[in-house]
Amino acid sequence: MKDIMGMMGKVKEMQEKMASLQTELEEAEVEGTAGGGLVIVRLSGKGAMKGVEIDASLLVPDEKEVLEDLLIAAHAMAREASERMTQEKTQELTAGLPIPPGFKMPF
Repeated sequence: MKDIMGMMGKVKEMQEKMASLQTELEEAEVEGTAGGGLVIVRLSGKGAMKGVEIDASLLVPDEKEVLEDLLIAAHAMAREASERMTQEKTQELTAGLPIPPGFKMPF
């Protein structure tokens, strides 16, 4: 019976750590840039857009498609950074736990 109680304590501790990680990811910010820094997109660690910066030189009607492409590229870069940060923090949190390879923690 002691093993079950110990395991339940570990589960509760893991739940608390996961809740803390969720809060940390919501508050964290990552950046993606495109066009040599002409477009910057900021996302939270959970992927919510926090901000966009566009250099004034791109605000020309004839450059509309270029701006759209740069926004997509910057967002993709920021999203990759967000996913990488989430994966790293999750690995830190679950280090030493017997989790099967390829198992993804629910977010």
